[in-house]
Amino acid sequence: MTQEPTVKCLVWDLDNTLWKGTLLEDGDVDVPPAVREVVHELDARGILQSVASRNDHDHAWERLQKLGLDEYFVLPQINWGPKSASVRAIADRLNFALRTVAFVDDQPVERAEVAHHLPEVRCYSAEDVLGLLSRPEFTPAAVTADARNRRRMYQAAFRRDTERSEHTGTDEEFLRSLDLDLTIHRASAEDIARVEELTLRTSQMNATGVHYSDDTLRALISDEQHEVLVASLTDRFGPHGAIGVILLERRPEAFHIKLLATSCRVVSFGVGAALLRWLTDEAALAGTGLTASFRRTDRNRMMEIAYRFAGFEDGDQAEEGDGIRTLRLVPARQQPPAHLRVLAPRLFDPQAGLAAWQADAA
Repeated sequence: MTQEPTVKCLVWDLDNTLWKGTLLEDGDVDVPPAVREVVHELDARGILQSVASRNDHDHAWERLQKLGLDEYFVLPQINWGPKSASVRAIADRLNFALRTVAFVDDQPVERAEVAHHLPEVRCYSAEDVLGLLSRPEFTPAAVTADARNRRRMYQAAFRRDTERSEHTGTDEEFLRSLDLDLTIHRASAEDIARVEELTLRTSQMNATGVHYSDDTLRALISDEQHEVLVASLTDRFGPHGAIGVILLERRPEAFHIKLLATSCRVVSFGVGAALLRWLTDEAALAGTGLTASFRRTDRNRMMEIAYRFAGFEDGDQAEEGDGIRTLRLVPARQQPPAHLRVLAPRLFDPQAGLAAWQADAA
């Protein structure tokens, strides 16, 4: 039997579901401590939460603010329309498949209305709320640091998108205004779940399409011939989280990029190009060559363009097996991109800590 996917977003009704009582009738409604704990724990597990409620928006939102719970709910839909329309609007804005969305309401007719129009959405009664935390669909296999911060990352993304849509200058001016910090660090055991996820889910900006398992990645972390590097991005709106992974092999003649993968959501920030420029500068400082594995897939054309734009060419060895080719570059010192700051380790000195990358090439 196929297992149901983990819920990525739970949409709450308010009256007699999140809080006890009906706001328009009782006024001073409150949220039981046990229900608060459910909200807090789902958030800690990386499950987003939203609202679909038939209420006056300003009145209901003011109450959520007074209860100190407003920050936990993204894209709240508080209006007098059908709840199925609200749930769909939330899923569409988050770009979540409906089968990863759940809805909880005390009214059977409301659950039936959502189930009729959105049969993939899982519906729960208000009586089920206290048991949600023990259900497998609300229990992710692993809770990464990014998962614990997922709600804040989405909230930051909404603010960033709003400002970008209102920006009247050039794209370069907007990027400079973001105060982007790209941090590259050596992966720890705690990073492995997110690294594996990036190798598995990233397709458009994945140089080989190869998936590295948890066991393989853990073995590579302790291998002196390999570097497993994680890239994360922040800006003045907040964190983007871990958005890239580099698997590097130290070969006698070159630093070899076995895998480079970045999240598609940061393509517009020039992260892939920044990572390649940093690797090129590190290889030049170390006095070694730079090579990379690449396998063309039906989705990673953008990654091939990034390699070619960085100056990589086909090497003497046409194939590494499984359709993977070796690309080569003669490294030269590189300047970091003007629109972001890079904090990264020195690859030619494995003991060196993070430092701001500022090339000093003439």
